[in-house]
Amino acid sequence: MAEQMLSDITEGCRLPVLRRNQQNEEEWPLAEILGIKEQNGRKQYYVHYVDFNKRLDEWVMYERLNVRRMQIPRKDAKTPTKNGSGSCSRPGSPDREMVVCPRPFLHNPSSQNGGSRRPLVSTVGRKRKALSMPMDEDSQDSSDSVPAVPLPRQTGSLVCDKSHDDIVTRMKNIECIELGRHRLKPWYFSPYPQELTSLPVLYLCEFCLKYFKSLKCLQRHMHKCSLRHPPGNEIYRKNHISFFEIDGRKNKEKESTEDYNVACILTLPPYQRKGYGTLLIEFSYELSKVEIKTGTPEKPLSDLGLLSYRSYWSQTILEILIDLKSENGDRPQVTINEISEMTSIKKEDVISTLQHLSLINYYKGQYILNLSQEIIEGHQKAMAKRELRIDSKCLHFSPKDWSKRGKW
Repeated sequence: MAEQMLSDITEGCRLPVLRRNQQNEEEWPLAEILGIKEQNGRKQYYVHYVDFNKRLDEWVMYERLNVRRMQIPRKDAKTPTKNGSGSCSRPGSPDREMVVCPRPFLHNPSSQNGGSRRPLVSTVGRKRKALSMPMDEDSQDSSDSVPAVPLPRQTGSLVCDKSHDDIVTRMKNIECIELGRHRLKPWYFSPYPQELTSLPVLYLCEFCLKYFKSLKCLQRHMHKCSLRHPPGNEIYRKNHISFFEIDGRKNKEKESTEDYNVACILTLPPYQRKGYGTLLIEFSYELSKVEIKTGTPEKPLSDLGLLSYRSYWSQTILEILIDLKSENGDRPQVTINEISEMTSIKKEDVISTLQHLSLINYYKGQYILNLSQEIIEGHQKAMAKRELRIDSKCLHFSPKDWSKRGKW
């Protein structure tokens, strides 16, 4: 019976898998089997927890699987076809048809359910700071019969659609990398040559990022590598923080037609939770301010990227709203366009942030922003933890005039 059940577990199956959350509590979230291998005579299963970030994917043993609630892909499922976006639906995708397959209960899990969502915090009865927001010309509604004017909605998702991941890139393929004095476990697939994926450790030069299969190869390279800082010109320095401007003709995109002010940000694991990610985001908007334009990150964002940007947008916008002064005893007023101009945050991102914070209401022909005391106190605590900030006086950056790019 056990051998039969083992053979029934195939790639694409879904079933609850035992894992521990951040509070070290056992939970059984639904997971999808992406790969199977045999090591030391025992099978291991590579699982992706559905609706969780891919960095939590891992190899697990059979004992952690709840095969009683296993879902097996239908054999008569439709063959992969092109969808509207031009990509193919593939085996193991979230849209694949599944059928529940009841199995004998082999072990006694303490909990069959995943983590529950936290309820939204109610602000009823809290003191609120009211702000009136006159409508911008391009957000007015011409219909008098509509009692409320909706804000412009986002076109498309802010978050990356995981359903378009390539089947090859869905599994982590590098066990460990050594970068400088740190050893890191990669969270995602790494596009290194196939022959290097079986190594216990991959060695990287911390200056030029070349990769080597052994420590001796890296040491020989270090005698030849002449880089001791990132390529390009230093345009910002304060204390131990420096930023470098790279020539786009040599290293990356030169300009963006979509008004992106950053394509990608990365903070390596040893330096996470220290404020560097938010500092990178703040720096990108400081460059936009120098260029006298609004900017936005390249979309769609990853789930972690969206969390970081939402945090920065919220703190920056709340900082402006809380500091607004009233004139002649009236409620302070500000438009979305004014917020966008002051922060260099694109108007669409300002709107999505206000909607995410549930701050905006429509009352008697105008938008009203209600800041509860709870939101104000939460903002003050968040800003107190944000020790790293960009000092615009230390920025030495001259924007290029792309209208004259033919002369370069």
